[in-house]
Amino acid sequence: MKKLVLTLSGGMDSSVLLYMAQDRGYDHIHTITFDYGQRHKRELECVNKQINNFKKQFNGWFNLEITNKVLDVKYIKDIAPTSSLTNKDIDNPDISKMAGDAQPVSYVPFRNMMFLSICSSYAEGVGADTVWYGAAQVDSLAGYWDGSEEFVDTVNGVTALNRENRINIEAPLLVMSKAEIIEEGLRLGVKFNDTWTCYSDREDKLADATTPSSSLRVKGFMDAGYRDPIQYIQQEKLEKLYKENECKECA
Repeated sequence: MKKLVLTLSGGMDSSVLLYMAQDRGYDHIHTITFDYGQRHKRELECVNKQINNFKKQFNGWFNLEITNKVLDVKYIKDIAPTSSLTNKDIDNPDISKMAGDAQPVSYVPFRNMMFLSICSSYAEGVGADTVWYGAAQVDSLAGYWDGSEEFVDTVNGVTALNRENRINIEAPLLVMSKAEIIEEGLRLGVKFNDTWTCYSDREDKLADATTPSSSLRVKGFMDAGYRDPIQYIQQEKLEKLYKENECKECA
């Protein structure tokens, strides 16, 4: 029995991480989803889709178990109201205007540290010694210090103080580009049309390619040679780019 606790947001990166866990031999996967008052609620809807897709794909696999807990941690919205992800009065950043920003306005103060503390507690409770979260290579480059290798190493220095049950925090995607993450996801069978990356909370449910997360996602798909299967406000422009770059449809 190989147990793992994994943060599952409903986004592209964490969804790929879920399938990577199975591919690497984890057979008891405990996922945690955090409802922290984020404006982009659609990603929470995608969690159920990903769990259902995963169960359908691996139905009948011997000893494979997956659970999901959705935790209400909306207090984060109240104690840290300075992020555009939780405060509707703050505009989401435009990728074209972020050059030189040390830390984007979409950064949620100490969010990942809080998440990983909860995940570590859960891991010790269920007898797992490893926690995965979906920090990617581009996160630290975009100014998110809590998605960096240095952050992971520092948190592991704290969990190492546990005298009986050391919990290892790992971020397997830190060594991968967005294109590599997408290629891995396609190899493993991830349905990217059931993921949501955008910070936008538009009523028409279209993603906005000018937000940092969406911009990096679209670029990742094009670098990998594929069309992003979700729809954007800028879809007409993107269709031209897909055609120019001879991007293929995702299977």
